[in-house]
Amino acid sequence: MLNISEWHETMLYHRVQPCGPVPTVEDEEGIYPYVSYCETAKRPDLCRFRMMAIENEWIKVTVCPDLGGKVHSLIDKSSGKEILFHSGSIRPVRILPRMAFISGGIEVSFPIAHTPVQIETIHACVKQIGDRLYIWCGEQEIRYGMQWTVEYSLGSDDRYLTQRTLFHNPTSQAHSWMSWSNAALPARSDSQFHFPSGQVLRHADVLEEIEWEKNREYLLADYDRMQGFFWRTTDCHAFGVYTPSLGTGLYHIADPVETPGIKLWIYGNGPHEEWAELSVARRESYVEIQAGPLVEQSDNDKLKPGERHLHTQYWIPSSKPLDIRELQLPEPQLMEAELIPLFDWAPHTMTAPWSRLVEAYRLGKSDLIPNPPGAEECVWPPSGMEHLGEAMEWASQYADEDKRAQWTYYLGVWLAGRGDIDECLELLNSVETDWSCAFLGRLLRVSKQDYAASLEAYRKMDSPAWALHPQVFIERDITLSHIGPSTLEEREQWFEQVDSLLDDGLMERKAWFLFDKGALLEAKAILEQHPFEKVHQRYKRSELWQLIVQSMQSTETKVPDNLGEDDLETYGAYRVTESLAVEQ
Repeated sequence: MLNISEWHETMLYHRVQPCGPVPTVEDEEGIYPYVSYCETAKRPDLCRFRMMAIENEWIKVTVCPDLGGKVHSLIDKSSGKEILFHSGSIRPVRILPRMAFISGGIEVSFPIAHTPVQIETIHACVKQIGDRLYIWCGEQEIRYGMQWTVEYSLGSDDRYLTQRTLFHNPTSQAHSWMSWSNAALPARSDSQFHFPSGQVLRHADVLEEIEWEKNREYLLADYDRMQGFFWRTTDCHAFGVYTPSLGTGLYHIADPVETPGIKLWIYGNGPHEEWAELSVARRESYVEIQAGPLVEQSDNDKLKPGERHLHTQYWIPSSKPLDIRELQLPEPQLMEAELIPLFDWAPHTMTAPWSRLVEAYRLGKSDLIPNPPGAEECVWPPSGMEHLGEAMEWASQYADEDKRAQWTYYLGVWLAGRGDIDECLELLNSVETDWSCAFLGRLLRVSKQDYAASLEAYRKMDSPAWALHPQVFIERDITLSHIGPSTLEEREQWFEQVDSLLDDGLMERKAWFLFDKGALLEAKAILEQHPFEKVHQRYKRSELWQLIVQSMQSTETKVPDNLGEDDLETYGAYRVTESLAVEQ
């Protein structure tokens, strides 16, 4: 019995607030051309999401194209139980470089860890070929222009889900990439970790290598904190988690030659469980079992022009514990890899206006040039569209006269996003608008360390709204702080204009200002009293608090929890470098 179904499902959705209108080029907390987010709404909306499912007699798999193509549900029909963790709402949690991590299901990431399109719509299609059902999800990602497709399939008698992931680089340059598939499972104290014995890198508040023993029982109850484990050596190539109190488990197996990466992520029993609860509607934790074509999360690979990469893996739901050393690698009859579809740009707001412009340029019809996105819309030209620059240069000459400056600005943004900072600076200096000055101020500070010129750019802004927007305010204050003590009075005047706003970023910068001013007690009080929203893989507030207590010659060592930053040791290429990686 094979069946395909499609529908829309209404779910709770907590909307996210963009950091601001300054493009994420040279933003250490962003990845261009994606918008970064700074906070999540406390109250959810109701939102409809497209779902598509494939099922046979044993398994039903539901995929959501509107959430980056993740597996939303995996039901073991022999027991009638859901195998995957379900968060109860779509509630993004901030993790650098984008605040878009959502828990639950199975996520496939590319070209950075935690896919930047977790809350975006991508292409998807479903089809039956012979006695096998296929779902394909994918897009041409907008950072580099590489294509990725994840394929989920079920044969008529399969008791496992087959996943193939295809990457293709159709561009003229080599690009860096990483990829992990993360399956989230409900966590209980009795959850059992069935993983290979071998050498394991443990990533917690320390980085250390440990031995994962073959004959020891590993339970969630044994751990009191969040941590990750990466397998460097193994005695088998299967792993999984089984929870007796739920009667459910999920196992993974793959050919170690093409999919060697094995990872376990847990929050443990204890204070770190609240980090798991950030993304859910109820107080419940989860664990993640992860696999990928790279061994560790500190690894990146390169995809050369025209090159393709394909790896295969299998997910096995179970209502009983399995012996990982007895699991055999499945051998399903799959369609030829050359027939796996590759997709163009996904139909979302980040690509739509630019695709229309390219089409107008291709036709040579200036009357079809669309209106450029408003600067406040945070829709920036994708650096992955290789020939978009030609179209914007054309638009800057032939568009309506009042739109030409905007197209020139966006051409500069696109150039900066592709690493051509000097050419971008030249264009920005020819467009004296509030939005170009805001972007110019950051580029001059970060790329050129020219703080005087950066400040001059900010001072050219006319709009009070732009000047006081928290993102622009923060960028300007960083520039002023680099200039030194002579700017303290000017900084204080700016802070007086926003002293009733409780934005996390503004409060953090105010603490820095007070620290620079020597008002250590006041700076410390802000950090310890303001309820900062939590964020993974960011440590700026913690570092500032430590600087303050050191300056006060205090013996305090425990960083306050309300700073909202985790205590993990810095590790891992959680994103590729901000500059475009080109293989010479």
